[in-house]
Amino acid sequence: MAANSTTSLLLLLPSTPHNNRKGSDLGDRVLSISVGQRSFECSLKVYSVPRRVFDGAQVVRCFKSNGSAQSQGGCRGDDVSCSAFVSTDLGRSKLLDTSSNSMNDFERQLQEFFDEVKAMLKRSNVEGAIELLKANYEVAKEQMDAGNKGMEQAALLDVVALGYMGVGNIKMVTLLLEMLKEIVTTQEDNEPIMDSVLIHMGSMYTHIGKFGDAMLMYERSLKILEGLYGQSSPFLIIPLLGMAKVYTSITRASKAIDTYHRAITILEMSKGAGSEDIVVPLLGLGNLLLREGKAAEAENSFSRIFKIYEELYGENDGRTGLAMCSLAHTKSVHGDLDEAILLYNKGLQVIKDSKYMSLDDEVIEKIRIDLAELLHAAGRQQEGRKLLEECLLIAEKYDGKSHPSLVTHLINLATSYSRSKNFVEAERLLRSGLRIMQKAVEPDDQSITIPMLHLAVTLYHLNRDTEAEHLALEVVRIREEAFGRESLLVGEALDCLVSIQTRLNKDDGETLALLKRVLSIQQRELGEESEEVMLTMKKVLFYLNKMGRRDEKLLLERKLSLLRRKYKLKVKW
Repeated sequence: MAANSTTSLLLLLPSTPHNNRKGSDLGDRVLSISVGQRSFECSLKVYSVPRRVFDGAQVVRCFKSNGSAQSQGGCRGDDVSCSAFVSTDLGRSKLLDTSSNSMNDFERQLQEFFDEVKAMLKRSNVEGAIELLKANYEVAKEQMDAGNKGMEQAALLDVVALGYMGVGNIKMVTLLLEMLKEIVTTQEDNEPIMDSVLIHMGSMYTHIGKFGDAMLMYERSLKILEGLYGQSSPFLIIPLLGMAKVYTSITRASKAIDTYHRAITILEMSKGAGSEDIVVPLLGLGNLLLREGKAAEAENSFSRIFKIYEELYGENDGRTGLAMCSLAHTKSVHGDLDEAILLYNKGLQVIKDSKYMSLDDEVIEKIRIDLAELLHAAGRQQEGRKLLEECLLIAEKYDGKSHPSLVTHLINLATSYSRSKNFVEAERLLRSGLRIMQKAVEPDDQSITIPMLHLAVTLYHLNRDTEAEHLALEVVRIREEAFGRESLLVGEALDCLVSIQTRLNKDDGETLALLKRVLSIQQRELGEESEEVMLTMKKVLFYLNKMGRRDEKLLLERKLSLLRRKYKLKVKW
């Protein structure tokens, strides 16, 4: 690597939710540090209005056991995922209007069980919830061991599984899904509540990453509902959204897009083009199109969402403000920075004036950070820095001046000052963040390496290379112990260490060995054709040439030339 090469920080770090800010979580919300300058990229975030959409159709059904009697009921939410377990509005599904009275009693008792578990979790009584779930699991298991493997047992296991999802016990959820699978594969499609159980299973399978099983459950539930209500019923929306989510997860974008379009068409026909119910599939479609690099098409989805909320609630409603920020984000990805900044500022002002959300709400915080990022990209650093300072002040007010949640904002501010070449102020902020983390976590906790590595980079820019090397080496040591020697996070730290040691005139052979290690990690974790791999190859070539290792150099040059051609074609396409 050339001696004048630089190590730069990528702007900016999103913060964690206010109610889950812990020092050990810091590593989950940082952007990487890399060698060499890198162009600004907007992160792809969209802010959905925190509400439930479907007022008629039920999404999650709930069950309770009371002695030997059981019943089935339902709750609803705007997401097909198991996060809907926390929904508060429960009621009997319209899909069960033809059920018998005994099944209605069954529903009511299971409803009470679900409500009880949910209330315990809301009160943070996790142990009580687990005891109740375990007791009901034992009832169902005892019945199954006795040969009773019908839909009543499936209904009970279903809500027990949803309860364990709420607790976060994925191992137990996996076991319960296997028991449910054993039942539903032997039952006919016309069994009561079969469609509901299948939808829940699809949601839980999706959550644990078993997408093949998830798709089978959703497809079967869709077939049942199509047989009952036809091809254009709004009751089809939930399995369709579940299928779209699975298609997205397995990178079958075209199938996911088609599925979202079908859901949107059904809702337009049944609810009207301006119905709020359409927001959920529009949001999913817009997010997917953004990930696929189709920002212009995605903008259509978010424009519709904005217009729907503006028509329903007016331009000064907080929900309209949130939709405006989502549209702004899409415009920023599309490259229309001035329009995006204008919409962001207007949306934030609407949210603030309407008092729709608290100042420390995680969604508002993310919007501020996104806007600050955008302002920096547009060369308006002072405005961006003002927003970052506002985030820090709000965190100090709500969490206190020594809370680990402040570290994200201190790093963001330091990054901003570094972009303006004010490395002295950046160092002060980063040392403050490092001190907070050192008091909050153990000395070898991996989260402490985030401000530490940023500080090493800043010291490098201040030409204090010995101090910078000491910190970088410490980061490498801690991350190797936490993540293993071949972790991408270790490769990130090694990359910075190489930059520092180059200026310290360390042995070329040692530097080359480190670079080859970084290259190996990047190739495995990021792919052979990633931009990062090409940059590291250039550095390796520099040292091979410097050390006169001609044969290795020629071989690597051919590989790099081929990668460059592929990359140019990819960018052009």
